[in-house]
Amino acid sequence: MRAVVTGATSFIGAAVIRLLLQAGNEVWAVVRPGSDKLENLYSHIPAGCERQIQIRELDMPKIGEIKREISCPMDVWLHTCWGGAGSGNRTLRDVQQANVASSLAAVKAASEVGCRRFLFTGSQAEYGICHDRITEDTPCRPVSEYGKAKRDFSGQAEKLCRELAMEYLHARIFSVYGPGDHPWSLVQSCLRTWSKGGEIQLGECTQWWNFLYIDDAAAALAALMTAGKSGYYNVAGRDTRRLREFVEEMYALSGARGSFIYGKRPQNAEGAADLLPDITKICAETGWEPETPFAEGIYEILHRLPEAASGETGI
Repeated sequence: MRAVVTGATSFIGAAVIRLLLQAGNEVWAVVRPGSDKLENLYSHIPAGCERQIQIRELDMPKIGEIKREISCPMDVWLHTCWGGAGSGNRTLRDVQQANVASSLAAVKAASEVGCRRFLFTGSQAEYGICHDRITEDTPCRPVSEYGKAKRDFSGQAEKLCRELAMEYLHARIFSVYGPGDHPWSLVQSCLRTWSKGGEIQLGECTQWWNFLYIDDAAAALAALMTAGKSGYYNVAGRDTRRLREFVEEMYALSGARGSFIYGKRPQNAEGAADLLPDITKICAETGWEPETPFAEGIYEILHRLPEAASGETGI
């Protein structure tokens, strides 16, 4: 299989590329010119797979120029590139809608290089505030501009893909964690703070939550690239609990160093949503299953913190 991956230096993009290369596929990885995260992509290229990957520097507004860089037909396009994913930018309409325009340009570019399948990394934020089990048929009522833009893109991209004779696959990804995640994420913030013996202030953390380890998320997307059908898929784990349970498990795994206090932080851009995802569809259609227990994923992060090298994590 020949695949194009946009957002190739990202947390999820680089992890998927590693799996694709390990499986013997060819990858054209698109990165921003002068990206300061290029090393992250290089670190995900398995030894011996260097000839299977082509790295192209190209800004998303100019993504159509990729057809000049590719001489053979591609099979599938994975689009993980989306600016302004941090909590502050999720409320900015201009920032989020700019992603819609550039991502639609990627759909057109995918068709021009011969792709017959386009996979987009959507988000649980598209569903909005839910308190019941979430299936792919749950109505989307996003509250953040981030969620609204992802939903807006999907409607336009699905129509455009039909016109261009491409399959459109949309993965609504829930809360992914693991080494290399954004430093402001809950998991990273907690573990980094506690590794230094500090105190972290949290929200109430009473909502239902679901975490998915990065390797499992990457495997889900790789499975959709090869075995998925047109449509929408929830991508999440099977371990759903109150968020406080996850916090307190992380604290114990960190050696109970430092401290935490609930009820001090405001809600994020998506509000007090419960994450109760149903992943029946993706498991049935692709055979994928999440495999990594939460504790195992946390240990992987702890062992890679700078303090771990000097034996300071308390493990």
